[in-house]
Amino acid sequence: MSDMEIKDWINRRIKKDEIDRYLENGRHFIPHDDIEQRIRLAKPPTEEELKAVLAKSLAVQDLTLDDVAALIAVTDPGHLRLMKETALKVKLKVYDNRIVTFAPLYLGSYCVNNCRYCGFKSENKNAVRKVLNEKEIRREIEVLAGKIGHKRLIVVYGEHPNNDVDYIIQSIKTIYSVRVPTKHGNGNIRRVNVNAPPFCIEDLKKLHGVGIGTYQVFQETYHQPTYERMHPQNTIKGNYLWRVYAMHRALDAGIDDVGIGALFGLYDWRFEVMALICHAQALERMMGIGPHTISFPRLEPALNAPMDTYAKYRVSDEDFLKLITIIRLAVPYTGMILTARESPDIRRKAVDAGITQMDASSKISLGGYEEDKNFQQQETQQFILGDTRTLEEVIQELARQGFISSFCTAGYRCGRTGKCIMDLLREGAEGKFCKLNAVLTFREWLDDFASEETRQASAQLIQREIDEVRDKMPQIYPKFKEYYDRICRGERDLFL
Repeated sequence: MSDMEIKDWINRRIKKDEIDRYLENGRHFIPHDDIEQRIRLAKPPTEEELKAVLAKSLAVQDLTLDDVAALIAVTDPGHLRLMKETALKVKLKVYDNRIVTFAPLYLGSYCVNNCRYCGFKSENKNAVRKVLNEKEIRREIEVLAGKIGHKRLIVVYGEHPNNDVDYIIQSIKTIYSVRVPTKHGNGNIRRVNVNAPPFCIEDLKKLHGVGIGTYQVFQETYHQPTYERMHPQNTIKGNYLWRVYAMHRALDAGIDDVGIGALFGLYDWRFEVMALICHAQALERMMGIGPHTISFPRLEPALNAPMDTYAKYRVSDEDFLKLITIIRLAVPYTGMILTARESPDIRRKAVDAGITQMDASSKISLGGYEEDKNFQQQETQQFILGDTRTLEEVIQELARQGFISSFCTAGYRCGRTGKCIMDLLREGAEGKFCKLNAVLTFREWLDDFASEETRQASAQLIQREIDEVRDKMPQIYPKFKEYYDRICRGERDLFL
């Protein structure tokens, strides 16, 4: 396409009335000056004050901005340790000891945007541009579902006419259609979550119709001056308000679950944390439902995007784990995602700070699963991965930590989405219910894909989970045990 055609496409994408309808008294929901002032004036809480805030988290109550500012101000090692211990308790109360597993699938690297920090930016002439066709998508799924054993994907698209909403819809249909022979029946992807551009309501309704799971759009940075500096104004992403209200439009379009996040390292992490809380509060206030997930990408090196440009706001490992802990405490009901951007060590520690979802065996180059490249080429990737371990390696480690790997997608198919699942999470009921399906899907994966070593490493954990269901959920245990035994005999995709 010519530059003129792309410019016309950009101009037709943004609909001003779909921004104005959500403004409150003509203003958006990120009060920049107020956030900066709260951070500046906040004092570390006393032990009594800290325990009062943490008690709210344990009761699965949202924290206020003043509460969050106080947690940000904590520096005492003992108080930080208490925060982390409480964050893990909150996670276990709401989500139990499950870690949901998934894989990213990049389907397009064309992009009209020119984000200063991204390897896919339009001015980067060294980046390899590609959009996977139907045959290539099928080959990727054959590896993901047939050899690795994934059941859930996050599909990622650039913002470009080559991978617009019609392409996204067709690619998702293709993903859902693939069945790959395994030891017992067929492997398949049961749920596709989407990391895509901020569409208009009409296009979002189309996405909803194809059966997506969570719809993710990350704001990158909520600090508007920084956002405008990082994203040139002559692109779609250059419109701060169009992006910040993407989740409002998605919920209005009928999509049940939305995911938000910030790219930590573009601006002061303390501001981003406060702004994420403002975003969650705005969604609950206006749309009646908060974010289904919050993600924690941290700025990583990318081709022709030197990181020394942003060194001022680089987030240390210590601060990164602290901000994850604070978000778990502040938004106790939300799922929290940490991807393979991070090192194994950071991911290990983050699980204890409240993370509930992780990817593994991840490839972020176009066609990377089929090609099975054991190296990372900057020309074909948006950034560089920090954790290149296989799904089996991650599962083994999680099992030794006492966490069960869940491949469950039952909630989407049983209607436990949107406000329904939020209410269950706040009541502490969803974690216990999902444990049943986590055990069933974990048994599936162990029998179909795991080595003998991994099955042995997981045997004690899975028996403990079965015993817990028997002791704590006696009414549903007979049905659960029937399904478990049927899965052991080779049946698949049974859920409660």
